[in-house]
Amino acid sequence: MGIETALIFGSASYGDWSFLDPLRGRARVICADGGLLRAREAGFRADAFIGDCDSGGHPAEGVPSDLLRPEKDLTDLQAAYERARADGFRRVVLTACTGGRQDHHIANLQLLETARRDGIAARILDPWNEISFFDSEQMTFRCGGFRYFSLLPADRTLRGVTIRGAKYPLENVSVRRGDSLTVSNESLGGDVFVSVEEGAGWLVFSERI
Repeated sequence: MGIETALIFGSASYGDWSFLDPLRGRARVICADGGLLRAREAGFRADAFIGDCDSGGHPAEGVPSDLLRPEKDLTDLQAAYERARADGFRRVVLTACTGGRQDHHIANLQLLETARRDGIAARILDPWNEISFFDSEQMTFRCGGFRYFSLLPADRTLRGVTIRGAKYPLENVSVRRGDSLTVSNESLGGDVFVSVEEGAGWLVFSERI
């Protein structure tokens, strides 16, 4: 079976990259501009470079490169995502793209919604969090190596929110955007069941154990 996941590096530097160990040798690495430097820091070999070379990245020998103009309609990270989508990847992991400039940080969170709309399973990984996007669905998961999980509404209201198997259960409640009702929940050690009848938002696992 070939590689089915695209791992896209932004330009944020984390120092400890061990959270990416499960992806070593199992993902195609696409570097968005300065992400080329971050991939090297993390011990990954770049398979593709995309960017306008304004955040430290540059074409590298032997690495296929798409050079972009600084005046463009997409961020380098979204351009890298579009490259992964065009290449047929249905799973995408974004990393080195949180912290720092908050306009880019928020745009990258919104990119998870774009991926969901495109039918691509996407998530953001950093040393502290794993973030994905949901839309009116049922989810069963384990928190794995994280202490907390949170549901953050993107829509004005999440309706019919049910949480079972967690320290703070809920049954068919509404959660408004801006409320903190569904922030910092914890698993009871087994499966957590979450159902959102109507509404979209982010599922955030945080504080690695």
